[in-house]
Amino acid sequence: MSDFINSGWSAFVAAATILGLVACVLLLLFASRRQPSAADNTTGHIWDEDLRELNNPLPLWWMGLFVLTILFAGAYLALYPGLGSSAGKLGWSSLGEHAADTAQARATMAPVYAAFNGMAPEQLAKDPKAHAIGERLFANNCAQCHGADAKGSKGFPNLTDNDWLWGGSYDTIVETITKGREGNMPVMAPAVGTSEDVRNVAHYVLSLSGSPHNALYAQLGKPKFVACAACHGPAGQGNQALGAPNLSDKIWLHGWGEQAVMAMVNNGKHNVMPAHGERLTPEQIRVLAAYIWSLSQSQAVAAAP
Repeated sequence: MSDFINSGWSAFVAAATILGLVACVLLLLFASRRQPSAADNTTGHIWDEDLRELNNPLPLWWMGLFVLTILFAGAYLALYPGLGSSAGKLGWSSLGEHAADTAQARATMAPVYAAFNGMAPEQLAKDPKAHAIGERLFANNCAQCHGADAKGSKGFPNLTDNDWLWGGSYDTIVETITKGREGNMPVMAPAVGTSEDVRNVAHYVLSLSGSPHNALYAQLGKPKFVACAACHGPAGQGNQALGAPNLSDKIWLHGWGEQAVMAMVNNGKHNVMPAHGERLTPEQIRVLAAYIWSLSQSQAVAAAP
């Protein structure tokens, strides 16, 4: 219960739990008091002329199970977390158990990854065993966003081409997996000008890659592109140091066309690639990075010894 925003919620949960157990005990005591209301052991209620409700006591086996349930609940709350933020006498937590299981799994796999120590990225990518492990690591940690084939989708980069926002070298991929990335395209409409200026600069951006565009609008938008050149460069070829995409190719991460480019200028975009440095070991990241690197470097992998 470490996610309580203040101690008051912890006290509230603990009090509600204890009151619930006390209410169960009181209910049992109340129900166990047999008070005959008629000489014939009925409650005095009659339905359909001859249907009577008997006033029999609770079965002993039922009462015994009810008592055992209350005792079990009390013992559980004393030993395990359940009373708000109390850790319990045993100090058990799901987070601790997960950490122990993770440590055990890593220790089991350590000899497997030890065989890859000292291998160059090209050798890792070409090694069948390392490649298979990297493929499984990708399926478990990366495919949710980049797709099972690593070709991405709208908003999620394709990892099989050579168009990289932050760089596609092996060391850069290791850094990206370990630390994550945070890309920010600010709202540029105020810097560009009017809505017509935004439209014109959108057509100029489309012209950089030879995509369908209005040549007149593009010519008018060229001077306004200076507001974008600070990140994307004068020729729109991007800047991997900033994660600014190349606008001169025909690879569009968030869609292409006049409306898509205008939406980016008007609304901006904030993308996050989560860090996996705490989720994966350095050895796992090395193997995974080699697998991802190989997806766009088939010739380099083929030439490796």
